[in-house]
Amino acid sequence: MKKDTTKPAVYLETSVIGYITSRPSRDLVVTARQQLTRDWFTRHSNAYSLFVSQLVVSEVSDGDKEAARERKSFLKGIALLGITDTSGQLATKLVECKAVPKKASEDALHIAIAAVHGVEYLLTWNCKHIANATLRQAIESACRDAGYEPPVICTPEELMNDEHRR
Repeated sequence: MKKDTTKPAVYLETSVIGYITSRPSRDLVVTARQQLTRDWFTRHSNAYSLFVSQLVVSEVSDGDKEAARERKSFLKGIALLGITDTSGQLATKLVECKAVPKKASEDALHIAIAAVHGVEYLLTWNCKHIANATLRQAIESACRDAGYEPPVICTPEELMNDEHRR
């Protein structure tokens, strides 16, 4: 990873890409998340170095062919972080210590990739297994026990609200 040290790094988890590229929803919560995500990209993303991983590329490639094409197109120009043996080992540790459920092992890998590469923020709308307040302490402990500083796991809305403090 070539990190611009003047800007904090943000790992974009797959759900964020989905919200920014999806068609408008009738569901009010989804619509709000779509708008918040688009606002973050329009008004705030330039303040960060953005990264994804091959896992994100693989996940956005699934599903409807046209939607997948739009999601993959959005990723053009965003730097790619490698999935290393070390990130795989950390993901395994996150699952083994129950910081992330076994059925969400790919979510553990997102967290591990960001931690191993020293990314400051992991941006996600996955509040079930990643941005989950009840899992956060265990995720952070597992990362630190393995010698890595965990990323700040947050939604685009939270990262927008945090920017006034910088």
